[in-house]
Amino acid sequence: MAYLDNTPEQQREMLATIGAASIEELFAQIPAELQLKRPLDMPPALTEMELQTALGNLAKQNSERQGTCFMGGGCYDHFIPAAVDAIASRSEFYTAYTPYQAEASQGSLQAFYEFQTLVCQLTGMEVSNASLYEGGTSVSEAAFMAMRVTGRYKKVVLLGSVHPEYRAVVDTYFSDLECEAIVVPTPNGIADFAAVRDALDDQTACLVIQQPNFFGCLEEARELVEAAHEVGALAVVSCDPISLGMLVRPGEYGADIVVAEGQSLGTPLQYGGPFLGILACRQKFMRKMPGRLIGETTDRDGRPCFVLNLQAREQHIRRDKATSNICTNQGLIALRATAYMALLGKQGLGEVAELSCRKAHYVAERLTAIDGFSLAYDRPFFKEFTLRCENGAAEALAKAAQAGFDIGPLLSQFDASNQTDLLVATTECRTRHEIDALADALAQ
Repeated sequence: MAYLDNTPEQQREMLATIGAASIEELFAQIPAELQLKRPLDMPPALTEMELQTALGNLAKQNSERQGTCFMGGGCYDHFIPAAVDAIASRSEFYTAYTPYQAEASQGSLQAFYEFQTLVCQLTGMEVSNASLYEGGTSVSEAAFMAMRVTGRYKKVVLLGSVHPEYRAVVDTYFSDLECEAIVVPTPNGIADFAAVRDALDDQTACLVIQQPNFFGCLEEARELVEAAHEVGALAVVSCDPISLGMLVRPGEYGADIVVAEGQSLGTPLQYGGPFLGILACRQKFMRKMPGRLIGETTDRDGRPCFVLNLQAREQHIRRDKATSNICTNQGLIALRATAYMALLGKQGLGEVAELSCRKAHYVAERLTAIDGFSLAYDRPFFKEFTLRCENGAAEALAKAAQAGFDIGPLLSQFDASNQTDLLVATTECRTRHEIDALADALAQ
């Protein structure tokens, strides 16, 4: 049941309604010897995140295996305010189907409009669509969009530090097309400029960059964007939305299309999905954008309202000029992201980013102080890093799991020749006690 707070003024109003002058008069019918004359024996008040952690720890006592999450690789265990669930579970949103009769769905349209606005503010871009399926699909759709903008359909260049699963989705989409996906290796954890420039030419539609990249490292993104522009290609940046609470927004260093996996914006890990694809771009590319775009206008009486401005799917008005066969969007997950961003605001998102970053660096400091563990790459990182384990990453993962901690994934999952490295990530949720306990477990 929802907890409803009330103010002293509301309490006075309620007492006046029932004819009681005070709280004491209201309870006067209870014998004095039965009334509690002291404050309740309660522990000090907790923040919402502290309370969730305390209840989570109690719940773990009912389960033989419920690990503390230090896992990375694209999905993250960030704190989610309870208000996000309360808003997203309202029946008018929870059961609403996609607004084919758009003007009849003003509530949904306004929510998507707010989502688009917040994504533009977060990424520094000019236009956002109402969302796509998830991060991998967003990268592929951005590549197709770059082809339509540049008129180049033969070649797309991706850094080897882009998430392997995102690259796999691109390969799947390209499997029956003439377009070639060129992957530039990143053996040192970030892009090699000479190799990137060698791969780019006047046939390249776009260069796909991930910032922070899959290994957790920060790329020299501005220089990479400039390298793409030098050959007339677009720069596609896949980012971690939470990182934009600290890092420079892609729009400020010249990105043409920004994509992201939006799970960290108010959606739990929930066994791997459904998640949220984000795609934003420059306004001049808007008509080449996939998905749907919601706009604000006024009705015949001059009142503000919302409309489905653009939906370039082949089964609707665009036919052979369709930009994508994706016509829908992740409405409920986008609503969660909207509520999350609105609740945290600029300051809150900055605090989440800073806490995640500081704690990740503390984790790295503790783990690399243990014999046999080191950072795989000597590069700045945000909330995630690649840990090198001399005795094998699988052994470290098993040791952590035995102590109740989830780390990884193993990089051997994506490259069988790499048996020593795994990812470790930290969010604002992890406590110093948990971090120290993980270090103690790996040190044994």
